[in-house]
Amino acid sequence: MSRIGTIARRTFLFGSAAIVGGVAFAGWYVTRPAANPLRPAEGETAMNPFVLIGADGITLAAPRAEMGQGTQTTWAALLAEELDVDLADVTVIHGPPAQAYYNTAMMAEGLPNKGYDASEMAHNLGSVLGHAGKLLDLQVTGGSSAMKDGFERLRILGAATREALKEAAARRLDVDRVALATEAGAVIAPDGTRIPYADLAAEAVGIDPGAVMLRDPADWRLLGESQPRLDVPAKSTGTATFAIDMRLPDMRFAALRRAPHRGGMAGYDDRQAARMPGVERIVDVGDGIAVIATNTWLAQQAAGAVQIDWAEAPAGPGTTEAMFAAIEAGFDGGANSTMRDQGDVETLPAGATEISAEYRTPFLAHATMEPMNATAWITPEGLRLWCGNQAPTFIRDACAAEAGLSPEQVEVNTTLMGGGFGRRGELDFSVYATRVAKAVPGTPVQLTWSREEDMTHDFYRPGTIARMRGAVLDGRPVLIDAAVSGPSVSRQALDRWTGFAPGGPDKVHVDGLFNQPYAVPNYRVRGYLADLDVPVGFWRSVGASHNGFYHESFVDELAHAAGADPLQFRMDATYDEWEPAWRVLEAVRDMSGWDSARPEGTGRGVAMVYSFGTPVAMVIEVAVQDGAIRLTRAWIAADPGVALDPGIIEAQLTGAMVYGLSAAIGEEITFDGRVAQQRNFPDYEPLRMTQMPQVETRILQVQERLGGIGEVGTPPAAPALANALFDLTGERVRALPLRKRFDFVI
Repeated sequence: MSRIGTIARRTFLFGSAAIVGGVAFAGWYVTRPAANPLRPAEGETAMNPFVLIGADGITLAAPRAEMGQGTQTTWAALLAEELDVDLADVTVIHGPPAQAYYNTAMMAEGLPNKGYDASEMAHNLGSVLGHAGKLLDLQVTGGSSAMKDGFERLRILGAATREALKEAAARRLDVDRVALATEAGAVIAPDGTRIPYADLAAEAVGIDPGAVMLRDPADWRLLGESQPRLDVPAKSTGTATFAIDMRLPDMRFAALRRAPHRGGMAGYDDRQAARMPGVERIVDVGDGIAVIATNTWLAQQAAGAVQIDWAEAPAGPGTTEAMFAAIEAGFDGGANSTMRDQGDVETLPAGATEISAEYRTPFLAHATMEPMNATAWITPEGLRLWCGNQAPTFIRDACAAEAGLSPEQVEVNTTLMGGGFGRRGELDFSVYATRVAKAVPGTPVQLTWSREEDMTHDFYRPGTIARMRGAVLDGRPVLIDAAVSGPSVSRQALDRWTGFAPGGPDKVHVDGLFNQPYAVPNYRVRGYLADLDVPVGFWRSVGASHNGFYHESFVDELAHAAGADPLQFRMDATYDEWEPAWRVLEAVRDMSGWDSARPEGTGRGVAMVYSFGTPVAMVIEVAVQDGAIRLTRAWIAADPGVALDPGIIEAQLTGAMVYGLSAAIGEEITFDGRVAQQRNFPDYEPLRMTQMPQVETRILQVQERLGGIGEVGTPPAAPALANALFDLTGERVRALPLRKRFDFVI
């Protein structure tokens, strides 16, 4: 793969940081005046909130969490590239909760454009708007934003730190800075003298290097190439520390049992549980109980032995059927948003063929493989926390409020995490750990949720309904009128995080539906918000996870109504709208041999979804084996603009596809009496290894802006599979999960 593809025809700086003659570090830094939260150890120097330099090398305080997506490896490479050190010389730690680590990319997503059509002015406005995240202490990992946040930020920091070190050396040697070079963590003088960075760091602190030039991509050593993941050795040897691995002196272990219908607790009898050997305390947590014991298994067994009288369930829809009736009723109110409205969708073009369809997707759990857990320790100085989380500043503030402390008295240690997918952006697991620890001040307590407790108290991906109407004429789509109804994830989640639920159009609700790069002259997308109090939250790829299924299933139906090849139909519709979308479709066409003869007894389906700034096309092949369906092959093409680490991108595309296929085939949360009926993996089955298709990926670098990658492989998975099943069987399925209509090989 070429290092950067066609990047030579565009600037190698994306966005507002690009200026003639270099990047003004002082201006970049001063616009973000936040205190440096780092406390260097003896022999270390904190150059800024992100970089520590010591005799043992460079330490990067990364503000984005590592949950298996490779973020911290690429952030280290971004820094090392400009700082002129090897990747092996950079150690990554997660930064503490601090305003300095706010996410500069997430707020820009709120602008009312489709993303792919954003002008340079709109893009730069988004960059400016992104800095409003500082006002919210938006230290969040999510929205496939880590690379968009770090791409300029870390390279500028690396270059500025490099030049400050050179300036310190220049002053010491009484030479001009331009006469100095850097290599392998040292400044090199014209006479060959090498001064290690560690020897210069203290002198370089506070030096403003002025304008700095970033390396031309043609000169990149690390970026654009697959790098060894920094987290893999420890994970491979079992020495990596996840939150569940934390062990502290005299630690105790706790388990939680809360009202399954979220209605609270009327009373409980803990006499039997309290007599179990090793049980030390049973704590009333308000809507349930927690057991503190000498080990986690004992605590969970004792929690199950407590006799609890649950309060009545709250009023409102209590069954899945009633919930979907409320979602359907959402269409009867006024639209919350009309994010796309082109042409005239009310008038059918003369001679056009019209079709309509209704689709449904279920509630889904996150089901992270590492159970939800947190360790809390109330000390005389305050509260110490260890947890894998996606929002440390929000965790800090929520736990401070629970403990009756100021945020400054709370220390949050963010560990590696065994999956997040949005679930670890929530606050509840850490707040409950704090609540339990309050009962035993001075003793660290690790609270671990059972799988059953997690799945019955998740913040689910919402169930939604889409109503689609469209028309084709002369083999092309001429009308798409789409509407989707469901609860608002954004309003619920932001209210939990900040105590404020924003009004206005909910862009996230229609993401993956309104912003697809298809040239259709009459095109409208409306979002309706259903009045439903089921707890919902951000789930990998959020709105695009269900809207991608709706849009690409319906585009497939339009193609068949037009008598057109489904892939060519999409290529024709994207050709004049946005080249990167056309290119990823072209790539999967060529990779899969779409136009050539197919093996007998197989079906193929295609989908293309633009989300988080990146178009992804996917072809999935299925075949009948012993009367059941086997997924045989999958081809994925994505264009993130710049392939900073092709190996990590390939892994993320494949993993996100698996996440999407798991949901498409076998996952669903249903309710009875407001209680989730699926409580563990036998009831909520992800894709098995034996079901995994052979996968081939291709990474393009055509588009001019950096897109996200962590979630973008999920949205096209379900529609590509559903379309393949239609190709194989002739049966069009408009509701997930697919196992309700097909038997799959296990």
